[in-house]
Amino acid sequence: MNILMALSQLEVTGAEVYATTVGDELSRRGHSVCYVSDTLTKPHLGEYFKLRFNKRSIPRRFWHVGYLIYLIKKHRIQLVHAHSRASSWSCHVACKLTGTPMITTVHGRQPVHASRKKFHALGDRALAVCEAVKNQLISSLGVSPELIAIGRNGIDTSQYRPVAAPINDKPVISIIGRLTGPKGELCYRLLDECLDLDAYRVQIASGSDIPDRFERFRDKVDFLGYVQDVSGLIANSDLVIGAGRVAMEAILMQRPVFAVGEAQAPGLVTTDDLDAAMASNFGDIGPRDLDIDFTALPARIADALKADFDASGLATRVKASYDLNAVADELEQHYQSVYVHRLRREVPIIMYHRFIEDDSEKGVHGTYMHVNMLEKHFKLLKRLGHETLTFADLAEQGMASRLESGKKYIIITVDDGYKDNYELLFPLLKKYGFKAVIYMVTGEQFNRWDVENPDNPEKRVDLMSPAQIREMADSGLVEFGGHTLSHPHLNTLDKDAQRHEIAENKAQLEQLLGQKLASFAYPFGSHNQDSKALAKELDYPFAVATDSGPLAMHEDPYQIRRIAIFPRTDVFGLWRKIRGNYVFRKSK
Repeated sequence: MNILMALSQLEVTGAEVYATTVGDELSRRGHSVCYVSDTLTKPHLGEYFKLRFNKRSIPRRFWHVGYLIYLIKKHRIQLVHAHSRASSWSCHVACKLTGTPMITTVHGRQPVHASRKKFHALGDRALAVCEAVKNQLISSLGVSPELIAIGRNGIDTSQYRPVAAPINDKPVISIIGRLTGPKGELCYRLLDECLDLDAYRVQIASGSDIPDRFERFRDKVDFLGYVQDVSGLIANSDLVIGAGRVAMEAILMQRPVFAVGEAQAPGLVTTDDLDAAMASNFGDIGPRDLDIDFTALPARIADALKADFDASGLATRVKASYDLNAVADELEQHYQSVYVHRLRREVPIIMYHRFIEDDSEKGVHGTYMHVNMLEKHFKLLKRLGHETLTFADLAEQGMASRLESGKKYIIITVDDGYKDNYELLFPLLKKYGFKAVIYMVTGEQFNRWDVENPDNPEKRVDLMSPAQIREMADSGLVEFGGHTLSHPHLNTLDKDAQRHEIAENKAQLEQLLGQKLASFAYPFGSHNQDSKALAKELDYPFAVATDSGPLAMHEDPYQIRRIAIFPRTDVFGLWRKIRGNYVFRKSK
C-alpha cells in the first residue's frame, strides 16, 4: 500500500520515533511509505516532504490542505496515517475531499474544548497508544468507542539486549527526553527538587537546546545533547528515568526504570505494576497534567536504586506487548480494515466447480460452466486488466499485498477437483496466463457425495488423477488446496471425525505435491468453530467458505467469503460480481 505518515514537530519526539520505526518495518514488508512533517530527524527509508504544520493561521491551514491533496494525488496515496493534532486536522480535511482512508495515532492526552468535541479530526480510526488515552478520548471528547483501538508503540526489540549492571563509583541516573514543554518542566523539577546532584551522577540526553533556566545545573549535571547510542547510555545507567519508549527500551535491556512522565509517576516498574504503568504509557498520560507528589520522589528514587526485582520476566512481558513485528501486524490489520470498509471494495474471490463442452454434460445441480463461457470470462478479466492471485501468494507476501496500488487482483477458485478442470480449465489458464486455486477431494474417484444424494442425485463425474494433479501444480499456474477426503458437511461431524477428514486429505496432497498447502475449503461451505479451529491447528494459513464470513477477507482468515459463479453467469453477470463492491451491495 502507498502510505503517507503525517507529523507536526519542531524537534525529535516519541511520535517521530514511532512513525519512522513502524514506517521502516512497513517499507521492508513491501509498502511504499513516505512522510510529511515540519522536521524529520530520525533516519528513515521513505521519501520526506517538508510542510510547516506548526504554522496554524487560517491561510496556512488552507495551504496545508492543498499541499496534502497534491501529495495524495501525485503519489497515489491509499491511506494517510497522522500522528499529531495539527497534522490530523489538515489531513482529515484533505482525506475528506479526496476520499482517502485515514487513521490517527493519538500519542498523548488531548486538549478539551468545544470545537475539539465537535470536530475530532481523527479520520476513520483512532489508535490510542495506551488505555489512558483511549479513556480520555471517550470520556472527555465523546469519541465513539467503536472508532478507537489500542495501538502500542512498536520497538525493534532485537536492538535492546540484556546487559549486566554497570560498576560506577556512584549511582548514574539517566534522564532521557525533551527539555521543552511539559517534559522540560518535569525535568527541571526533578533536578531542582528530587535528585541529590552530589550523591548521584545525573546525565540528560535530549535533542532540545538547553533552556537558560537549566544553566544553573551545568556544574553538576551532564547535558549530553542528542544521543545516537541510546542503548549505550542505558547500559551505563544504574537507573533510567523516563516515560513512553524510554521506559520500554530500558526494561528490554533489563535496567531499572523509574517511570515518570507528563502526568503521573508510577515509579519503579516491576512485573506487579507493569499493566498499570503501560495503561498510562509509563506516566505520560493521566486525567490531568503533572499530577505528581514531588515531595515523595526523592525517597522513592533512592529505594528504586536499591530494589531487587524480576528484570527478565519484566523484559519478556514488554517484548510481547511492544515487539515491532507484532505491532506492524496489527497496524496492517487496521490499514486493511479502514481501506476496505471506507472504499467498500474487496478483492473478488470467485468460485467455480466443473466445466462442460456439451449440454449433455449438464448436471442437476447448478455447479457447471460451459467452457465457451469460461473463456469469455477470462477474456473479460484480461480486458479489464485483472491479475490473478493465489492464497500461496498471500501467505508469502502478506494479506495486505492484495491491496497494492495500481493493481486489479482477483482470486479464481475451483472446488472438488473434477477431471474437466485438467481437460478444459487448464488449457485456458495457460492461454491467458492466469492462476487458479483448486480444492481437491482425495478420498473419492468421483462425486459420490452428490451421486448418492437420495433427495437430489447428480450424474457421476470423475475426479482428476494424481498425475494430472502433479502436472497442473508443476506448471506454477495452479495451487491445490484441501477439501477433505469425502466432501461431507463438516458441521454434522464431531471434532475427531472432522480432524480425520481434514488432516488425512492434507497429508495426501502434501505427499503427492511435495509442498505445504496454503488454503482449505469447507465442503458445501458448511463448517462450525471446530472446523475453523482445526484448519488453523493443522497449519493452514487460510480457509475459505462460500457466502459467509466478514466482508473484508483479512478479518477472519479461516472464514473467507467467496462469490459463486453459476451456469447462467454471463459476461455482464461476471462484471457485476468482480467490481469489488459486490459483497457489500449483496450484504445490505
